[in-house]
This record gives sequence, C-alpha cells and structure tokens, in this order.
Amino acid sequence: MTNKGHKLYKKAKKIIPGGTMLLSKRPEMFLPGLWPSYFSKAKGYKVWDLENKLLNDMSIMGIGTNSLGYGHDKVDKAVLKNIKNGNMSTLNCPEEIYLAEKLIEINPWAEMVRFSRSGGEANAIAIRIGRAASGRDKVAICGYHGWHDWYLSVNHNEENHDGLANHLIPGLNPLGVPKDLKNTVFPFSYNDFKGLEEIVNNQEIGVIKMEVQRNFPPKNDFLKKVRKLATENNIVLIFDECTSGFRETFGGLFKKYSVQPDIAMFGKALGNGYAINAVVGKRNVMEYAQSTFISSTFWTERIGPTAALKTLEVMEETNSWNVITDTGKDVVSKWKKLSEKHNLSIKVVGLPSIASYSFNSKNKLKYKTLITQEMLKKGFLASTTFYASIAHDTKVIDKYFDNLDDIYFLISKCENEELNIDSLLDSSVCHDGFKRLN
Repeated sequence: MTNKGHKLYKKAKKIIPGGTMLLSKRPEMFLPGLWPSYFSKAKGYKVWDLENKLLNDMSIMGIGTNSLGYGHDKVDKAVLKNIKNGNMSTLNCPEEIYLAEKLIEINPWAEMVRFSRSGGEANAIAIRIGRAASGRDKVAICGYHGWHDWYLSVNHNEENHDGLANHLIPGLNPLGVPKDLKNTVFPFSYNDFKGLEEIVNNQEIGVIKMEVQRNFPPKNDFLKKVRKLATENNIVLIFDECTSGFRETFGGLFKKYSVQPDIAMFGKALGNGYAINAVVGKRNVMEYAQSTFISSTFWTERIGPTAALKTLEVMEETNSWNVITDTGKDVVSKWKKLSEKHNLSIKVVGLPSIASYSFNSKNKLKYKTLITQEMLKKGFLASTTFYASIAHDTKVIDKYFDNLDDIYFLISKCENEELNIDSLLDSSVCHDGFKRLN
C-alpha cells in the first residue's frame, strides 16, 4: 500500500529536478520507495509523517540544524514575536547588529561579520572575500564546501572528473560549471601537510579553505602547520565550521586546537532550524567585502538573526555543546559494544555529536538499508548516522538500542551466511553519493 509520503514524492520527481532541494534528504539515501519522505510536525526528537505517525529521530536531525531539538520553545517564541512585529521592511533589522556583536564576542580574534541564509552562500562569500584580500584566484580546499561553481570546478581538474570523491560526496558532476575554472581550486587530504605544501609551492594559492575536522582529528600539529604556512605565504585561511560549529565548543571547533583562522563560517546549528549563516573574520580581510559586490535581499530578513540570538542564549544556558558531545559519545560507545556482541566489524567516524559508522563488509550498504527499514517499522528514523540534540534522552536512546540489537542479530546471521541479506530487504539498496534519479 502506497502512503501519502510515497505518492507525494512520486509527484515531486516529476516537477522538482532531483525530487528534493537537498541531496541528503532524498528518500533514496535512506530507503528507496518506503521512506516517509515528508513531515507534518516536529518537536524535540519526535517527527510526525503525513499520516500522523510518530517517528523518533535518531538520524540526521534536519542535517545537523537542530542541536536544541526541533521546535525549541524559547527560540520559536522569539521568532513568532518578530513575525508579528514584521519580518521585512525598507529599513534594516537591528537584530543583525546584535548578532554580529555576539559572534565577535564569541570570536574575539574577529572584528567583522557578514550574514547569509545558507551554507553554500556563506562559502561563496568567504571565497570571494578571501580572493579579493589575497589578490590571487587559486584556492586549496579540504572537505565539503557546498554546490557553487568555484567548488565543483575541482572535478574538471582530474581525468576521472571526481577529485572531490574523498571530500564527503563522490560522483558530483561538474556539468554546467565553466571549464575555464579548471585548475583554479586544488584539493588536499586532511592531515596531509606535505600534500598541501606541494600545492602552495607549485601554485599561486591565495586562499586555503578547510573543515577543521570531520571524520578524524588532526595529527602532528596539522592545523598549526597550516596556519603557519598560510601566514608565511600571505594566504587567507578560512575555516568552514558550518557543520562543526557549536558541536564541541561555544563557537568554532578551532578553539579546541588553539588555532585561529582569518575567516570562519558558522551555520546549521546557529539558528536551530531557522536559516542563518555567518561569515566572521578579521577586519583587514573582511573589509574587502566593500570592494567587491556581495549583496542579497533576503539576507536582510529578521527571522534568521532573531533565531540565532535566542539559540546562542539557550546554548549558553544549557552548555549544549557538552550535552550533545556526551550523548554522542554514549551512542558511539553502545554502537561499538553492540557490534562486538554480535561479532560484527564497524568503522566509526566523525565528531561524537555527529558520528556515523559503516560495516566492514561488502554488504555494508545493504546492511545500512536493512537498519533503516527495520527501525522504521519500530517507529524510528534511523540509519548509520546520528546527530545528537539536547532533546535526546536516555529513554529514547535505550529504546533505540533495544531495537537495533535485533537487527544486528540478523546482520550477524547474514555475515555468517546463515541468512541472505537480499531476502530481508523490502526495497532496493540505499544510494551512496550523488546519482541522477530519472
């Protein structure tokens, strides 16, 4: 029987290229043909689908946007107040100044701020400013930095057109990106300082842009070496904290490693589900934003900065970064114990509060699909990734593992060839990376 969500998604694929606005929310990334796809309501860690079925979100929590949980009362109250007072006007909203001041207070090394409403925009802003400030066009990157031309141009560099394959998402097609951008952006691997040094020595690099940490921590003073290299070569160093910000510190993850960038970007968790991203930086770099054209109407709306101000207040009140880190560590520990119990081999990566794992098996994607399928039957949105929020309590985590235990048992039977994984799946296998749908 096809439910409302499945029917709606079939319609979506006919009128929306790719079916959804975000690759990571495609049903094919979870459970093709059976994923609920759409929600009617969300609160705390709970989500209701279009048929009003309650689902506990032990998955990606809006792709990391809601570290305070869905629909936090204090944040929503502040937003609703300003919606009533008016979201837009010919005049500017004062909240953008208050938020800029707060972000500079959190980042005393910085003196200026620009805002956007999405991470891709923030990355584009930071790159434009960095190139303008350095006077050089070429960029060295490490990690995932959005969908814009400057970033996807990396996949014009390589013969196999997949230079970004090791930077979160494989298979990104640079179709539509001007080929003239070839060899303007160069990827380097995390913790590979010699690789970065070689790029800097052989190219006129003006900007180094990187995630502070995604899957693994820095080794051998990697971040400090990058900072030193950038300083010695008059290169603008940009830390993309759209994902990692406010996960382990009140601000950027770079605080943990005592390394300061020239520019940092924050997003996702900053507005607890409301669209707001910030580009924070040193005055001598950020002032170049006045010499190049960077401007957008909806960067002046009021909801984003209002939500961010209240979100930051709640974060401070609750020490949310410590809460979600502890919750994440607990979940990771229990993943490992459960795998040992069933003699399964898994690889866990990522910050504790946004951790993921995969099975060391040729059938890893099939097992991932099975977990999503069976957990959905038990009332959970779940995969092999967990983004923690302060709303997640021991009750839902214990219930999650009670159900996961049964599925790991089935997987162990498959690994021992007592069961055939293909016979257990009700759908096709989940996608891994970017694929054309139609």
